[in-house]
Amino acid sequence: MNQATLVLEDGTTLQGQAFGAQTDAVFELVFNTSMTGYQEIMTDPSYRGQGVLFTVAHIGNVGINLEDDESGAPQISAAVIRSLSPVTSNWRAALALSDWLALFGVPGISGIDTRWLTRKLRDGGTQKAALSTKGTSAAELLALARQWPGLDGRDMVQEVSCPAQYVWPGDAGSQWVQPAGDQKASIVAYDFGIKENILRHLASYGAQVTVVPAGTPARDALALHPDGIFLSNGPGDPAGLPGLVETVKALIASGVPLFGICLGHQLIGRALGADTYRLKFGHHGGNHPVQHLPGGEVLITAQNHNYCVQPGQLDPAEVEITYQSLNDGSLEGLRMNHRPVLSVQFHPEAAPGPHDAHDIFGDFFALVGERRTHA
Repeated sequence: MNQATLVLEDGTTLQGQAFGAQTDAVFELVFNTSMTGYQEIMTDPSYRGQGVLFTVAHIGNVGINLEDDESGAPQISAAVIRSLSPVTSNWRAALALSDWLALFGVPGISGIDTRWLTRKLRDGGTQKAALSTKGTSAAELLALARQWPGLDGRDMVQEVSCPAQYVWPGDAGSQWVQPAGDQKASIVAYDFGIKENILRHLASYGAQVTVVPAGTPARDALALHPDGIFLSNGPGDPAGLPGLVETVKALIASGVPLFGICLGHQLIGRALGADTYRLKFGHHGGNHPVQHLPGGEVLITAQNHNYCVQPGQLDPAEVEITYQSLNDGSLEGLRMNHRPVLSVQFHPEAAPGPHDAHDIFGDFFALVGERRTHA
């Protein structure tokens, strides 16, 4: 196995074993605390521009299958792990993790002290990094990491959004299908880097889901006469998306029920007048506790975000804060008092992660049902 070199922008240099593609990559390094679901994590478009440091020690044992992708390809820039399984053992596996990453040009490094590196990022904050699996020197990698512009202020959504409008075909016989409910409900889903499991959940309520590109003007989305509009997750800095914020303002003003997850939540926050800020090391994993403030319940949630909405800049006469992180007190959900708008920072669709928050989709469809009843 070839040697790989990982260099952080502060000069920290780590040596390990290469897997995946033989190439160089520059990225923002974040750690993910999920215990399972590496395929879903690696195919989540929200990780565009990031390398993922997995805190779970053993990766690759179940290989890669054809069913669990959250998009059409791995979206991460690199994988940093402690130990790569030498054996793939699962009845659904189609190929090994290393071969899959190589197929899509994504490098990986194993043999890293991931506990030490995770603590470094937790204590000092997220860093830019560069990885080589083809012999590039540490000095060259350091220069690449320091010269890379990073993600702040950048529009990464354009790299992952769909090129054209389409109707989600649904998953016949999917494990997620619930009672059909209102078969005529029409949902427009903005694709900022949408995960497929979100689409499965929307379709499981009996809705027809039309997915539109991120740049779709509000008037075009509303011309489809939706009963509800969904704003998806996605990569990068919401401050770099002023055009999308203006679109969201128009969607809020329309009165059509609106539901946002992760980046969609952040765009709603900015449309309501709040700034967003970068977290020290972000929330990435499947074990984040949040509290529902109106009722007091605690949910264990899946999360994947580096930015957060400033709660003190929201007008309490207009906006109710509904969820709060029990780890750092950051805002995790909101709801408008006089308009059918709600959003959460975490991922109620999971994939991977706990199912505690699945019912939040039901809250959205309750708003959709109210609109249709009074239409």
